[in-house]
Amino acid sequence: MMRLNLPTSCVPCRERWSGRMNTLWGLAVAGLAIVGLSAALLMRGSGIQTHSGESLTAYVAAGMRGPVEQIARDYEQEYGVHVELQFGGSNTLLNQIQVNTFATGDLFLAADDFYTEKAVELGLARETLPIGHQRPVVIVRKDQTKGIKSLADLIREDVTVALPDPDQAAAGLAARRALEAITIDETDRWTQLSEAVTSRGVFKPTVNDVANDVKLGAIDAGVVWDTTVAMPLYRDELEAINVAEFEGDPDLVSLAVLASSQKPTEALRFARYVTARDKGLQVFADAGIRPVEGDVWADHPQINFYCGAVNRRVVEQIIADFQEREGVDVNTIYDGCGILTSRMKTIEKQSPALGFPDFYMACDVYYLDNVREWFEEAANVSDVEIVIAVPKGSTRVQGPEDLVQPGVRVAIGQPEQCTIGALTRRLLEQDGLYAPLIQKQSQPGEVVVEKSSSALLVPDVITGHVDAAVAYITDVLASQDQIDIIRFTSPLKLAIQPLSIARSSDHKYLVRRLYRQIVDSPEAFEAAGFHYRLAKTGPDATEEGGVP
Repeated sequence: MMRLNLPTSCVPCRERWSGRMNTLWGLAVAGLAIVGLSAALLMRGSGIQTHSGESLTAYVAAGMRGPVEQIARDYEQEYGVHVELQFGGSNTLLNQIQVNTFATGDLFLAADDFYTEKAVELGLARETLPIGHQRPVVIVRKDQTKGIKSLADLIREDVTVALPDPDQAAAGLAARRALEAITIDETDRWTQLSEAVTSRGVFKPTVNDVANDVKLGAIDAGVVWDTTVAMPLYRDELEAINVAEFEGDPDLVSLAVLASSQKPTEALRFARYVTARDKGLQVFADAGIRPVEGDVWADHPQINFYCGAVNRRVVEQIIADFQEREGVDVNTIYDGCGILTSRMKTIEKQSPALGFPDFYMACDVYYLDNVREWFEEAANVSDVEIVIAVPKGSTRVQGPEDLVQPGVRVAIGQPEQCTIGALTRRLLEQDGLYAPLIQKQSQPGEVVVEKSSSALLVPDVITGHVDAAVAYITDVLASQDQIDIIRFTSPLKLAIQPLSIARSSDHKYLVRRLYRQIVDSPEAFEAAGFHYRLAKTGPDATEEGGVP
């Protein structure tokens, strides 16, 4: 480096030089500040939000290296978040996560969802997000001379074979599962193939290692994912042979957020980016993976949740926790289901873009049936009893027949606006009591009030405005010191709460995670006075004696 030596005796020269340098430094700093401000304004104007200074660690199946590296680069360029990638076989990575007591990783991407689900089962992961499908294939060099055309050819004495180790790589496990089910000459095909590999081939830790051996001519044939052959590194020299033995259900590539993550919100944000149809999934598709539908990308998504009022006590805290962890907004509207479904019909007819719900939890299947064509198959997650609420110690109403007695003031739900109203009408009509009760409204001095929401019924009993209200038991339990409960004996006394996702939602996978949070919370339902109906939890849960 060139040095400028100023004479120590030339004080005026040094002062002038120092002044000029200070001026130059000032101009430089000011210039950098202007550039930084301009960049910030441009970023703000483009709608891009940065999370500079953040970093994540992801454990990634080696076969996914190409697309994941590109996605990580794109994400860092857009949002300033560096993603440290560690590659290996899916099972090797899972074992590494499991045995590392001090692990601080954030994400785990496996070539087969067997491993991400196993991570959840072991308590190592929380959320899982699907990416796409792939299946095992046989590979050979395009210029091969041994005429290898089938899986049976791999067992020939003149053929050398490389397989991904099933104890390390997902492709090896997938191949073993498929071939163990096929018996030839009283021996399963996997045993035959693995013996051929042991005697004249090699087991490798990853599909990339298998592909490299075949590409270099060190091995005649191998088994890898069909997506491996589609990679630019191999597609010009390797050929995939689709064999009948591997034509079963494809394997699902999936991404899990680890329980060890100290930054779960940022980890989930990156996971959404990886699995967004207009971001990461496009890269995976270019790499040969058959992607799932995926959500539309949004740095801070907003989803609309229409929720019948009776469910509020159960879901309110679950939604708050979900919003905080995911870094999203759940715009929840609690109201009578008649009002909610009327809004849906108005939105669908006039302008679906104005906020049709992504998710609906009705007070009863009665009101989901009214809009069922717009929603996916529902799960009936809980039920709640309908009762008569009366003031503490009152004996004026002792059964439903007393509701129609002269002078008895009654509150019921409005049947066109809320589920409790529709169910009350059905319940009382069974015993011929509904019509006489409604007729009381026109009689002088009689009080029969209709409320638009179940939440408005019990307060009328507490304040003494009515002598009885037909309400959900969940709305009564919190006020048992002021209210007595009278039960119906009718088989129609239950309201059943279904959950369903809108077919039109652009955030189905995000909503499914909220769905799972709700159905995985039986204690919340039971604490609020509901009967939890699902035989098991999770998105594939089944209703007691019912269908998924």
